[in-house]
Amino acid sequence: MNSIELFAGAGGLAIGTCNAGFKHEAVLEWDADACRTLRHNMSARRTPWDIVEGDVCEFDFKRHADRVSFVFGGPPCQPFSLGGKHLGSEDRRNMFPQAVRAVREIQPKAFIFENVKGLLRQSFANYYSYIIHRFRFPDVPLRGDEDWVSHLARLEKLHTSGRHKGLSYNVVFQLLNAADYGVPQCRERVFIVGIRSDLQASFSFPTPTHTEDALLYSKWVAGDYWSRHRISKSKRPLPPAIKISRIRRLRASIPEMLGQPWTTVRDAIADLPKIASGQTSSQVKNHFLNPGARSYPGHTGSPYDEPAKTLKAGDHGVPGGENTLRFDDGSVRYFSVRECARIQTFPDDWEILGSWTESMRQLGNAVPVKLAEVVANRLREVIEANASDDIARNARRLVREVGR
Repeated sequence: MNSIELFAGAGGLAIGTCNAGFKHEAVLEWDADACRTLRHNMSARRTPWDIVEGDVCEFDFKRHADRVSFVFGGPPCQPFSLGGKHLGSEDRRNMFPQAVRAVREIQPKAFIFENVKGLLRQSFANYYSYIIHRFRFPDVPLRGDEDWVSHLARLEKLHTSGRHKGLSYNVVFQLLNAADYGVPQCRERVFIVGIRSDLQASFSFPTPTHTEDALLYSKWVAGDYWSRHRISKSKRPLPPAIKISRIRRLRASIPEMLGQPWTTVRDAIADLPKIASGQTSSQVKNHFLNPGARSYPGHTGSPYDEPAKTLKAGDHGVPGGENTLRFDDGSVRYFSVRECARIQTFPDDWEILGSWTESMRQLGNAVPVKLAEVVANRLREVIEANASDDIARNARRLVREVGR
Protein backbone atom coordinates (compact mmCIF):
# COMPACT_ATOMS: atom_id res chain seq x y z
CA MET A 1 0.00 0.00 0.00
CA ASN A 2 2.89 2.37 -0.76
CA SER A 3 1.85 5.91 -1.65
CA ILE A 4 3.08 9.39 -2.40
CA GLU A 5 1.52 12.60 -1.09
CA LEU A 6 1.52 15.90 -3.00
CA PHE A 7 0.81 19.40 -1.64
CA ALA A 8 0.89 18.01 1.92
CA GLY A 9 0.61 21.29 3.86
CA ALA A 10 0.40 20.63 7.61
CA GLY A 11 -0.32 16.95 6.94
CA GLY A 12 -4.09 16.47 7.33
CA LEU A 13 -4.62 14.30 4.25
CA ALA A 14 -1.32 12.51 4.82
CA ILE A 15 -2.21 11.58 8.41
CA GLY A 16 -5.68 10.42 7.38
CA THR A 17 -4.43 8.20 4.55
CA CYS A 18 -1.66 6.88 6.79
CA ASN A 19 -4.25 5.99 9.46
CA ALA A 20 -6.14 4.09 6.75
CA GLY A 21 -3.12 1.85 6.15
CA PHE A 22 -1.20 3.59 3.37
CA LYS A 23 2.57 4.00 3.68
CA HIS A 24 3.97 7.26 2.31
CA GLU A 25 7.22 6.81 0.43
CA ALA A 26 7.50 10.57 -0.16
CA VAL A 27 5.58 13.62 1.07
CA LEU A 28 5.94 16.75 -1.08
CA GLU A 29 5.41 20.34 0.07
CA TRP A 30 6.94 23.65 -1.03
CA ASP A 31 6.05 25.88 1.95
CA ALA A 32 8.95 26.11 4.41
CA ASP A 33 6.80 26.49 7.55
CA ALA A 34 4.61 23.53 6.62
CA CYS A 35 7.74 21.45 5.98
CA ARG A 36 9.04 22.42 9.42
CA THR A 37 5.75 21.20 10.89
CA LEU A 38 5.99 17.90 9.00
CA ARG A 39 9.63 17.26 9.91
CA HIS A 40 9.11 18.18 13.56
CA ASN A 41 6.26 15.70 13.93
CA MET A 42 8.05 12.97 11.98
CA SER A 43 11.07 13.08 14.29
CA ALA A 44 9.11 11.31 17.05
CA ARG A 45 7.60 8.60 14.86
CA ARG A 46 8.98 5.15 14.12
CA THR A 47 8.31 5.22 10.39
CA PRO A 48 9.02 8.81 9.37
CA TRP A 49 7.98 10.04 5.97
CA ASP A 50 10.54 11.32 3.50
CA ILE A 51 9.66 15.04 3.47
CA VAL A 52 10.58 16.62 0.13
CA GLU A 53 10.65 20.42 0.28
CA GLY A 54 10.50 22.09 -3.10
CA ASP A 55 8.53 22.84 -6.23
CA VAL A 56 6.41 19.88 -7.34
CA CYS A 57 6.89 21.06 -10.94
CA GLU A 58 10.52 20.00 -10.70
CA PHE A 59 9.95 16.62 -9.08
CA ASP A 60 10.67 13.42 -11.03
CA PHE A 61 7.76 11.08 -10.29
CA LYS A 62 9.06 8.35 -12.60
CA ARG A 63 11.58 7.20 -10.01
CA HIS A 64 8.64 6.10 -7.83
CA ALA A 65 6.72 4.37 -10.62
CA ASP A 66 7.70 0.81 -9.66
CA ARG A 67 7.36 1.30 -5.91
CA VAL A 68 4.22 3.40 -5.40
CA SER A 69 0.64 2.24 -6.03
CA PHE A 70 -1.33 5.24 -4.75
CA VAL A 71 -1.17 9.01 -5.19
CA PHE A 72 -2.87 11.48 -2.84
CA GLY A 73 -2.96 15.26 -2.64
CA GLY A 74 -4.83 18.49 -2.17
CA PRO A 75 -3.72 20.92 -4.91
CA PRO A 76 -3.67 24.57 -3.77
CA CYS A 77 -7.26 25.78 -3.48
CA GLN A 78 -6.71 29.52 -4.00
CA PRO A 79 -7.39 29.48 -7.77
CA PHE A 80 -10.89 28.14 -7.13
CA SER A 81 -11.72 29.33 -3.61
CA LEU A 82 -14.83 31.44 -3.01
CA GLY A 83 -12.63 33.82 -1.05
CA GLY A 84 -9.82 33.99 -3.61
CA LYS A 85 -9.28 35.91 -6.82
CA HIS A 86 -11.16 33.31 -8.92
CA LEU A 87 -8.47 33.06 -11.60
CA GLY A 88 -8.94 29.31 -12.02
CA SER A 89 -6.84 27.87 -14.81
CA GLU A 90 -5.08 31.22 -15.26
CA ASP A 91 -3.74 31.21 -11.69
CA ARG A 92 -0.08 30.23 -11.50
CA ARG A 93 -0.94 28.28 -8.33
CA ASN A 94 -3.18 25.90 -10.28
CA MET A 95 -1.40 22.60 -9.69
CA PHE A 96 -3.93 20.20 -11.20
CA PRO A 97 -1.67 19.73 -14.28
CA GLN A 98 1.07 18.54 -11.91
CA ALA A 99 -1.34 16.18 -10.18
CA VAL A 100 -2.14 14.69 -13.59
CA ARG A 101 1.57 14.43 -14.38
CA ALA A 102 2.12 12.48 -11.15
CA VAL A 103 -0.61 10.03 -12.15
CA ARG A 104 0.78 9.71 -15.68
CA GLU A 105 4.36 9.06 -14.57
CA ILE A 106 3.61 6.77 -11.60
CA GLN A 107 0.59 4.97 -13.10
CA PRO A 108 -0.78 4.14 -9.64
CA LYS A 109 -3.59 1.71 -8.93
CA ALA A 110 -5.65 4.62 -7.60
CA PHE A 111 -5.55 8.24 -6.49
CA ILE A 112 -7.43 10.70 -4.27
CA PHE A 113 -7.37 14.46 -4.77
CA GLU A 114 -9.25 17.07 -2.73
CA ASN A 115 -10.19 20.68 -3.33
CA VAL A 116 -12.63 23.44 -2.38
CA LYS A 117 -16.34 23.59 -3.14
CA GLY A 118 -15.65 26.64 -5.33
CA LEU A 119 -14.26 24.27 -7.96
CA LEU A 120 -17.89 23.34 -8.74
CA ARG A 121 -19.03 26.88 -9.51
CA GLN A 122 -20.63 27.45 -12.89
CA SER A 123 -17.80 29.75 -13.96
CA PHE A 124 -15.36 26.83 -13.58
CA ALA A 125 -17.68 24.14 -14.98
CA ASN A 126 -15.79 23.60 -18.24
CA TYR A 127 -12.39 23.62 -16.58
CA TYR A 128 -13.61 21.19 -13.91
CA SER A 129 -14.79 18.87 -16.68
CA TYR A 130 -11.33 19.24 -18.19
CA ILE A 131 -9.68 18.23 -14.90
CA ILE A 132 -11.82 15.08 -14.68
CA HIS A 133 -11.10 14.12 -18.29
CA ARG A 134 -7.38 14.64 -17.83
CA PHE A 135 -7.45 12.29 -14.86
CA ARG A 136 -9.38 9.77 -16.97
CA PHE A 137 -6.75 9.84 -19.71
CA PRO A 138 -3.51 11.08 -18.11
CA ASP A 139 -1.35 9.80 -20.99
CA VAL A 140 -3.08 12.03 -23.57
CA PRO A 141 -1.06 15.27 -23.37
CA LEU A 142 -1.58 18.69 -24.87
CA ARG A 143 -0.33 19.03 -28.45
CA GLY A 144 2.12 21.83 -29.09
CA ASP A 145 0.34 25.16 -28.57
CA GLU A 146 -3.09 23.51 -28.08
CA ASP A 147 -5.15 25.31 -25.41
CA TRP A 148 -7.08 23.49 -22.71
CA VAL A 149 -10.46 24.11 -24.37
CA SER A 150 -9.34 22.31 -27.55
CA HIS A 151 -7.72 19.60 -25.46
CA LEU A 152 -11.00 19.11 -23.56
CA ALA A 153 -12.90 18.65 -26.85
CA ARG A 154 -10.41 16.00 -27.92
CA LEU A 155 -10.65 14.20 -24.57
CA GLU A 156 -14.46 14.27 -24.69
CA LYS A 157 -14.41 12.59 -28.10
CA LEU A 158 -12.01 9.98 -26.79
CA HIS A 159 -14.21 9.33 -23.76
CA THR A 160 -17.43 8.92 -25.73
CA SER A 161 -15.78 6.76 -28.41
CA GLY A 162 -14.52 4.21 -25.89
CA ARG A 163 -11.52 3.52 -28.13
CA HIS A 164 -8.64 4.55 -25.89
CA LYS A 165 -6.18 1.68 -25.40
CA GLY A 166 -3.65 3.42 -23.17
CA LEU A 167 -3.54 4.34 -19.48
CA SER A 168 -6.99 5.25 -18.20
CA TYR A 169 -8.86 5.64 -14.92
CA ASN A 170 -12.45 5.30 -13.82
CA VAL A 171 -13.00 8.61 -12.04
CA VAL A 172 -15.76 9.61 -9.62
CA PHE A 173 -16.17 12.80 -7.65
CA GLN A 174 -18.43 14.09 -4.91
CA LEU A 175 -18.91 17.10 -2.65
CA LEU A 176 -18.60 15.93 0.96
CA ASN A 177 -19.44 17.84 4.14
CA ALA A 178 -16.93 16.94 6.85
CA ALA A 179 -19.63 17.32 9.53
CA ASP A 180 -21.48 14.35 8.02
CA TYR A 181 -18.53 12.11 8.96
CA GLY A 182 -17.93 13.19 12.55
CA VAL A 183 -15.69 16.23 12.00
CA PRO A 184 -16.71 19.15 14.28
CA GLN A 185 -16.86 21.54 11.32
CA CYS A 186 -19.17 22.25 8.40
CA ARG A 187 -16.52 22.06 5.72
CA GLU A 188 -17.56 21.14 2.18
CA ARG A 189 -14.85 19.78 -0.05
CA VAL A 190 -14.70 18.08 -3.45
CA PHE A 191 -13.05 14.66 -3.52
CA ILE A 192 -11.89 13.14 -6.80
CA VAL A 193 -11.12 9.41 -6.74
CA GLY A 194 -9.73 7.45 -9.65
CA ILE A 195 -9.05 3.71 -10.00
CA ARG A 196 -7.01 2.33 -12.89
CA SER A 197 -9.36 0.86 -15.48
CA ASP A 198 -7.60 -2.48 -15.82
CA LEU A 199 -8.35 -3.28 -12.16
CA GLN A 200 -12.09 -3.30 -12.91
CA ALA A 201 -12.84 -2.19 -9.34
CA SER A 202 -16.00 -0.36 -8.31
CA PHE A 203 -15.84 2.60 -5.92
CA SER A 204 -18.59 4.54 -4.17
CA PHE A 205 -18.17 7.26 -1.58
CA PRO A 206 -18.87 6.39 2.07
CA THR A 207 -22.41 6.97 3.31
CA PRO A 208 -22.65 9.83 5.84
CA THR A 209 -22.64 8.64 9.45
CA HIS A 210 -23.59 11.87 11.27
CA THR A 211 -26.57 14.18 10.77
CA GLU A 212 -27.87 17.55 11.90
CA ASP A 213 -31.24 15.94 12.69
CA ALA A 214 -29.55 13.63 15.19
CA LEU A 215 -27.90 16.64 16.86
CA LEU A 216 -31.23 18.50 17.04
CA TYR A 217 -32.83 15.38 18.56
CA SER A 218 -30.02 15.02 21.08
CA LYS A 219 -30.36 18.66 22.15
CA TRP A 220 -34.05 19.45 22.05
CA VAL A 221 -35.88 16.11 22.23
CA ALA A 222 -33.79 13.70 24.32
CA GLY A 223 -31.68 16.38 26.02
CA ASP A 224 -28.72 14.03 26.40
CA TYR A 225 -26.38 16.48 24.64
CA TRP A 226 -26.71 18.96 27.50
CA SER A 227 -26.62 16.25 30.17
CA ARG A 228 -23.39 14.86 28.72
CA HIS A 229 -21.81 18.29 29.01
CA ARG A 230 -23.29 18.84 32.48
CA ILE A 231 -25.33 21.87 31.45
CA SER A 232 -28.19 22.34 33.89
CA LYS A 233 -31.67 22.93 32.51
CA SER A 234 -31.67 26.52 33.77
CA LYS A 235 -28.55 27.31 31.70
CA ARG A 236 -29.55 25.63 28.45
CA PRO A 237 -30.29 28.00 25.56
CA LEU A 238 -33.66 28.05 23.87
CA PRO A 239 -34.08 26.19 20.57
CA PRO A 240 -33.48 28.38 17.50
CA ALA A 241 -36.82 29.78 16.34
CA ILE A 242 -36.02 28.87 12.74
CA LYS A 243 -35.76 25.16 13.66
CA ILE A 244 -38.68 24.72 16.08
CA SER A 245 -41.02 23.15 13.50
CA ARG A 246 -38.26 20.76 12.45
CA ILE A 247 -37.64 19.80 16.09
CA ARG A 248 -41.36 19.10 16.57
CA ARG A 249 -41.30 16.69 13.64
CA LEU A 250 -38.25 14.93 15.11
CA ARG A 251 -40.16 14.04 18.28
CA ALA A 252 -41.77 11.19 16.39
CA SER A 253 -38.43 9.91 15.08
CA ILE A 254 -36.61 6.74 16.05
CA PRO A 255 -33.18 7.99 17.25
CA GLU A 256 -31.29 5.04 15.74
CA MET A 257 -32.63 5.95 12.31
CA LEU A 258 -31.14 9.46 12.47
CA GLY A 259 -27.50 8.39 12.58
CA GLN A 260 -25.00 9.90 14.98
CA PRO A 261 -25.25 13.58 15.97
CA TRP A 262 -23.05 16.13 14.28
CA THR A 263 -20.02 16.80 16.48
CA THR A 264 -19.99 20.32 17.94
CA VAL A 265 -17.25 22.73 18.91
CA ARG A 266 -18.04 22.03 22.55
CA ASP A 267 -17.64 18.29 21.93
CA ALA A 268 -14.24 18.93 20.37
CA ILE A 269 -12.62 21.40 22.76
CA ALA A 270 -14.47 21.42 26.10
CA ASP A 271 -11.85 19.24 27.81
CA LEU A 272 -8.95 21.57 26.94
CA PRO A 273 -7.55 23.70 29.79
CA LYS A 274 -9.32 27.05 30.21
CA ILE A 275 -7.01 29.97 29.45
CA ALA A 276 -7.63 33.69 29.16
CA SER A 277 -6.69 35.94 26.25
CA GLY A 278 -2.94 36.35 26.04
CA GLN A 279 -2.23 33.24 28.14
CA THR A 280 -0.56 30.00 27.09
CA SER A 281 -1.24 26.52 28.45
CA SER A 282 1.78 24.68 29.80
CA GLN A 283 -0.05 21.36 29.43
CA VAL A 284 -1.21 21.37 25.80
CA LYS A 285 0.82 22.14 22.68
CA ASN A 286 -0.27 25.17 20.61
CA HIS A 287 -2.91 26.16 23.15
CA PHE A 288 -2.81 29.93 23.65
CA LEU A 289 -5.30 32.72 22.98
CA ASN A 290 -4.59 35.69 20.78
CA PRO A 291 -6.38 38.90 21.81
CA GLY A 292 -8.31 41.27 19.56
CA ALA A 293 -11.02 39.05 18.08
CA ARG A 294 -14.03 40.85 16.58
CA SER A 295 -17.08 39.82 14.62
CA TYR A 296 -18.31 41.43 11.42
CA PRO A 297 -21.61 41.36 9.57
CA GLY A 298 -21.82 37.93 7.98
CA HIS A 299 -18.71 36.79 9.86
CA THR A 300 -19.88 36.28 13.41
CA GLY A 301 -17.82 33.27 14.42
CA SER A 302 -18.76 29.68 15.23
CA PRO A 303 -21.44 28.88 17.85
CA TYR A 304 -20.17 26.73 20.70
CA ASP A 305 -22.90 24.11 20.36
CA GLU A 306 -22.80 23.62 16.58
CA PRO A 307 -20.08 22.29 14.27
CA ALA A 308 -17.64 25.10 13.54
CA LYS A 309 -17.98 27.14 10.42
CA THR A 310 -15.33 26.42 7.79
CA LEU A 311 -11.91 27.39 9.12
CA LYS A 312 -10.14 29.60 6.60
CA ALA A 313 -6.55 30.49 5.86
CA GLY A 314 -7.06 34.01 4.50
CA ASP A 315 -4.94 35.66 1.80
CA HIS A 316 -3.82 38.42 4.18
CA GLY A 317 -3.64 36.74 7.57
CA VAL A 318 -6.27 35.15 9.80
CA PRO A 319 -9.80 36.20 8.77
CA GLY A 320 -11.10 38.49 11.50
CA GLY A 321 -14.56 37.03 11.96
CA GLU A 322 -14.03 33.51 10.66
CA ASN A 323 -11.73 31.62 13.00
CA THR A 324 -13.51 32.74 16.15
CA LEU A 325 -15.72 31.14 18.78
CA ARG A 326 -19.05 32.88 19.50
CA PHE A 327 -20.77 32.47 22.84
CA ASP A 328 -24.49 32.83 23.61
CA ASP A 329 -24.00 36.36 24.94
CA GLY A 330 -22.61 37.46 21.56
CA SER A 331 -18.98 37.75 22.70
CA VAL A 332 -16.25 36.24 20.55
CA ARG A 333 -12.65 35.15 20.88
CA TYR A 334 -10.16 33.59 18.52
CA PHE A 335 -9.78 29.85 18.56
CA SER A 336 -6.38 28.77 19.81
CA VAL A 337 -4.18 26.91 17.37
CA ARG A 338 -4.83 23.67 19.28
CA GLU A 339 -8.57 24.25 19.17
CA CYS A 340 -8.35 24.69 15.41
CA ALA A 341 -6.31 21.50 15.22
CA ARG A 342 -9.03 19.70 17.19
CA ILE A 343 -11.68 21.10 14.83
CA GLN A 344 -9.61 19.75 11.91
CA THR A 345 -9.30 16.43 13.84
CA PHE A 346 -5.49 16.49 14.05
CA PRO A 347 -4.07 14.33 16.86
CA ASP A 348 -3.12 16.26 19.99
CA ASP A 349 0.54 15.27 19.69
CA TRP A 350 0.76 16.84 16.22
CA GLU A 351 2.36 20.24 16.80
CA ILE A 352 1.94 23.09 14.32
CA LEU A 353 5.10 25.21 13.96
CA GLY A 354 5.30 28.86 12.95
CA SER A 355 3.84 32.15 14.11
CA TRP A 356 0.18 32.29 15.19
CA THR A 357 -0.85 33.64 11.78
CA GLU A 358 1.22 31.03 9.96
CA SER A 359 -0.05 28.18 12.15
CA MET A 360 -3.64 29.24 11.55
CA ARG A 361 -2.96 29.46 7.82
CA GLN A 362 -1.62 25.90 7.79
CA LEU A 363 -4.71 24.64 9.58
CA GLY A 364 -7.10 26.70 7.46
CA ASN A 365 -5.65 25.05 4.35
CA ALA A 366 -5.68 21.53 5.79
CA VAL A 367 -7.87 18.53 4.99
CA PRO A 368 -9.70 17.26 8.12
CA VAL A 369 -7.84 14.14 9.19
CA LYS A 370 -10.99 12.15 9.96
CA LEU A 371 -12.60 12.94 6.60
CA ALA A 372 -9.43 11.92 4.75
CA GLU A 373 -9.29 8.69 6.74
CA VAL A 374 -12.92 7.82 5.96
CA VAL A 375 -12.45 8.24 2.19
CA ALA A 376 -9.07 6.48 2.21
CA ASN A 377 -10.49 3.56 4.21
CA ARG A 378 -13.17 3.08 1.58
CA LEU A 379 -10.53 3.09 -1.18
CA ARG A 380 -8.40 0.54 0.70
CA GLU A 381 -11.43 -1.74 1.19
CA VAL A 382 -12.23 -1.56 -2.53
CA ILE A 383 -8.65 -2.32 -3.59
CA GLU A 384 -8.27 -5.18 -1.11
CA ALA A 385 -11.61 -6.70 -2.15
CA ASN A 386 -10.60 -6.44 -5.79
CA ALA A 387 -7.30 -8.19 -5.05
CA SER A 388 -9.17 -11.00 -3.27
CA ASP A 389 -11.53 -11.33 -6.22
CA ASP A 390 -8.53 -11.56 -8.56
CA ILE A 391 -7.04 -14.38 -6.48
CA ALA A 392 -10.36 -16.23 -6.52
CA ARG A 393 -10.74 -15.75 -10.29
CA ASN A 394 -7.21 -16.98 -10.93
CA ALA A 395 -7.79 -20.00 -8.70
CA ARG A 396 -10.96 -20.92 -10.62
CA ARG A 397 -9.10 -20.48 -13.92
CA LEU A 398 -6.30 -22.82 -12.77
CA VAL A 399 -8.85 -25.43 -11.68
CA ARG A 400 -10.50 -25.28 -15.10
CA GLU A 401 -7.14 -25.60 -16.88
CA VAL A 402 -6.11 -28.60 -14.76
CA GLY A 403 -9.48 -30.21 -15.46
CA ARG A 404 -8.83 -30.10 -19.17
